[in-house]
Amino acid sequence: MTQDLDRRPAAAAEFTRLHGGPELLVLTNVWDAASARVLVDLGVKAIATSSAAVAWSHGYADGHALPVPLLVATARDITRVVTVPVTADIEGGYSDDPRTVGDTIAALIDVGIVGVNLEDGSGSPDLLCAKIQAARDAAARSGVSLFVNARTDVFLKKLVDDSQRIDEAIARANRYATAGAGGVFVPGVVEAAAIERLAAAIPRPLNIMARPGVPPARELQRLGVRRLSAATWLARAALKSFADTAAAFLASGDSDRLAAASAPFVDYNKLFVRSS
Repeated sequence: MTQDLDRRPAAAAEFTRLHGGPELLVLTNVWDAASARVLVDLGVKAIATSSAAVAWSHGYADGHALPVPLLVATARDITRVVTVPVTADIEGGYSDDPRTVGDTIAALIDVGIVGVNLEDGSGSPDLLCAKIQAARDAAARSGVSLFVNARTDVFLKKLVDDSQRIDEAIARANRYATAGAGGVFVPGVVEAAAIERLAAAIPRPLNIMARPGVPPARELQRLGVRRLSAATWLARAALKSFADTAAAFLASGDSDRLAAASAPFVDYNKLFVRSS
């Protein structure tokens, strides 16, 4: 199952193609090789990481705390066990220095990553534009047409007044598109009318984050959205299931109940024999 790094240009082209529609690209974000490999058997067309879930899996908080070597190692583990395109959520690139961000992206491309999410957060749009350019430069040197998904946190972090958020998100999206972004991610927006306005005005495929109140996939597709991300919800669900099952076993010591919680039995070891 190991991914051939010589296929990176083809994988990058395929990942870009998946944003062209007509079907909505639904990404179920992962945090390690096991979660990625399990999704392959569900028939996913691409793998995306969740920066928060990856950080949690290594014992770090979300918010630029994850050491870059662990980020790259996790990406390497994931690309080693899947053959579909893999995109990495790298927050703001773990640095305010665009050159350093470019070096990090080059290291990710080297281990098979063909897409990245880069966010503005509370920083300036100028800084994200510089990081996008650094990402494009790193991709050009590698010969891989990296898909840069530029995330603006106008809605998620409430960077401006509610009445200005749509216009501000569109203005930033246009700047990021001009800087070289292949897609634009606007997490935090939930209203159908706002989503439709964003999709119509942003000149790149629009990515929406799953959260309570967001329209279902079929409606998002009708509104013009091209990509829907699960974000941290799968990791949260997995951790909750783990905690609930562990709590029940601690309380009862019931082996049959513990085994039943994982039924039907799956030999996960077989998923990784060929990639060892």
